[in-house]
Amino acid sequence: MEVVVTAVLPPQTAVSVPPVVGARLEVPLVDGTRVRYANLDHAASAPALEAVRDAVDELLPWYASVHRGAGFASQVCTRVHEQARAVLRRFVGARPTDAVVFTRNTTDSLNLLARAVPRGTAVVLFDTEHHAALLPWRGPAVRRLRTPAGSGDAVLALDRALAEAPVGPRLVVLTAASNVTGEVWPVAELAAVARRHGARIALDAAQLAPHRRVDIGALDVDWVALSGHKLYAPYGAGALVGRGDWLRAAEPYLVGGGATAAVSERGEQVSVSWVPGAERHEAGSPNVVGVHALATACEVLGRQFDGVVEHERALLRQLRAGLAAVPGLRELALFGADHDRVGVVSFTVDGLDSGLVAAVLSAEHGIGVRDGLFCAHVATARLLGRAGSHERRAVRVSVGLGTTAEHVDRLVGALRSLVADGPAAEYALVDGRWAPVDDPRPLPPFVHEVR
Repeated sequence: MEVVVTAVLPPQTAVSVPPVVGARLEVPLVDGTRVRYANLDHAASAPALEAVRDAVDELLPWYASVHRGAGFASQVCTRVHEQARAVLRRFVGARPTDAVVFTRNTTDSLNLLARAVPRGTAVVLFDTEHHAALLPWRGPAVRRLRTPAGSGDAVLALDRALAEAPVGPRLVVLTAASNVTGEVWPVAELAAVARRHGARIALDAAQLAPHRRVDIGALDVDWVALSGHKLYAPYGAGALVGRGDWLRAAEPYLVGGGATAAVSERGEQVSVSWVPGAERHEAGSPNVVGVHALATACEVLGRQFDGVVEHERALLRQLRAGLAAVPGLRELALFGADHDRVGVVSFTVDGLDSGLVAAVLSAEHGIGVRDGLFCAHVATARLLGRAGSHERRAVRVSVGLGTTAEHVDRLVGALRSLVADGPAAEYALVDGRWAPVDDPRPLPPFVHEVR
């Protein structure tokens, strides 16, 4: 039965936003037809902005070593790499003295910071964090707070935890926006509590930075970590931006070329002195292409954030209104249905395995979503009502600059059809994931069989 969705979907006003690569990509369906791809998985990895692709193409002929070459191309790449630091500072509203350390992604950034905190630092964080922010902190000085019932409860819980923390350095690790529910955390209020107790704040901004402005000064945080692959710059670069004192005092995160000021022999030993700046934690040949891509994305988004926010809010209203009309669908929320959120929604559908839902959306409708526990197993399992169990999982839909109103319409119609009539094709579990039986969809020619 074909379901036509009408009144539940509010109209969307056209907003000018930066174009993305792949907006006209077509994918095959199991019935042998092809359809324009509906990418509703921006929270995992966002496509490149066209401006980012063009910037990378412009740089590639000049590609050369950074900081280590006298050749003109090396000088160009060194300048590009260093000017990107200034762009990142502006993008997150950093202080002039803040360090900008280029990393691979948010996970890399937070692991770096975890290595740099002074010995004995008391670390407080919520168990709702993404694994990138939850797992790097180990030992008896780490206190993990349970999922709060609301944003006000989060503030009270942090206040109590810091009041009980031992004397000495203190660090609060916060997420800016949940990668499970999209809900925006009360960062400024939590930071104010941290300040009263003399604590510093590290902010995981991976999910907020592509959707809203991030301002270190306005939020009063000490470090911000973010990823290029979520910021429409999927070229392998991220950044840790913030106070430099702990970073300067720490042993390098990686050791090797670029981190060293001098290396000499002393008998049978090697003596090393490390550079004092951000390069101390950037050993190895820098990913200048990824860094340039990240900086370009930040510049483009920084100029057009008003349009980005308006575009995503219109899509989110349309999406949530449509999902609310799907029988048996339950949206997950930490703080309640009316809490502010970015363009991320996770849900379950009664009687349907989340992996099967995702497989049907892909194979029969050309829609890409995420299913599972979203690298936030503790929080997602608790929201699903099965703390500690991985038996139940959820579907996550995330909108972004590549999303259109038609994509949302198609998703809602596909879910209503699936609930009413079940899958149109036959599916089976293959290596733990649902897939069409004898899947006829051809891979593109550049993808080769692994042997």
